[in-house]
Amino acid sequence: MKLNVTLVKSPISSIPNHIKIVEALGLHKLHQTKVHDDNPCIRGMIFKVKHLVRVEEVATKAKKTKETKETPEKEAEA
Repeated sequence: MKLNVTLVKSPISSIPNHIKIVEALGLHKLHQTKVHDDNPCIRGMIFKVKHLVRVEEVATKAKKTKETKETPEKEAEA
């Protein structure tokens, strides 16, 4: 699962640690959105700056692999 993290409030007046966390999430401008993997590290960062960001869960689709089967007719033509 992936997380869309959007900066909705400026971290200018926040404590320095929160500013560094927002930058570590890759957010620099208001309403900028980054997609992150859902893991405990990212969740902890989001929890510390939850008053500055909006988080949406994105369901990822399973990758479909397309298997190509060569037929004897195609091999004979080549």
